[in-house]
Amino acid sequence: MENILRQVQEGKLTIDEAMKVLKPYEDLGFAKVDHHRKKRQGFPEFIFGEGKTPEQIMAIFEAMQKRGDDVVVTRVDKEKAAEILVKHPEVTYHETARILSWKAVDSQEKRTGYIAILCAGTSDLPVAEEAAVIAELLGSNVRRFYDVGVAGIHRLLDHAEEIQGATVSVVVAGMEGALASVVGGLVSHPVIAVPTSVGYGASFNGVSALLTMLNSCASGVSVVNIDNGFGGGYQAVLIDRLAGKGSD
Repeated sequence: MENILRQVQEGKLTIDEAMKVLKPYEDLGFAKVDHHRKKRQGFPEFIFGEGKTPEQIMAIFEAMQKRGDDVVVTRVDKEKAAEILVKHPEVTYHETARILSWKAVDSQEKRTGYIAILCAGTSDLPVAEEAAVIAELLGSNVRRFYDVGVAGIHRLLDHAEEIQGATVSVVVAGMEGALASVVGGLVSHPVIAVPTSVGYGASFNGVSALLTMLNSCASGVSVVNIDNGFGGGYQAVLIDRLAGKGSD
């Protein structure tokens, strides 16, 4: 703000131009882009792509790009992504995670810790990858442990020591969602449980896994909403950053 006011004083910016830059959001008619979110929370606004047209996504993307903000769009299917990539080839599409991303400047920040992303089964991969890619885009190191569900517990135990070394674990599971409790009993760090809608009829589109995770007897297990890989990854990054500050 001080820099902008100085530019006005020096005649490099008009008052109208300065007001546009200082305004906390930009009104596109169908969306109000929150340009000040990075100042408040440390990260720019994220775009939820589901339900938005490619044109709406591109308009928000371009508004953020002009401000020099990193751009992350979640829940983008292949067809929608293909249309956007034609006009914006600079964007990266993470197909399994269904995420579009563009970085204004590559971060030079070096982090020593890592987030463990655990996935019970291959069917849970889209949600697990959403968590993993979000964490990586926000600057955290990630280690993936996939297809380690409780139906073959030896697959998980083979990686127990490496998982225990993480600053935080994100555990993604459908069916009955038991994996989060098992991991919670093995580690001394926070566990973020992400229930998925994967399962047969009595799983009630993820409600069964959600209730199992909420009723976990393992200490240190927190739960986000069904299929919310984004929320799990974001929360893990906040914990990872706090852990990093404590070790500085």
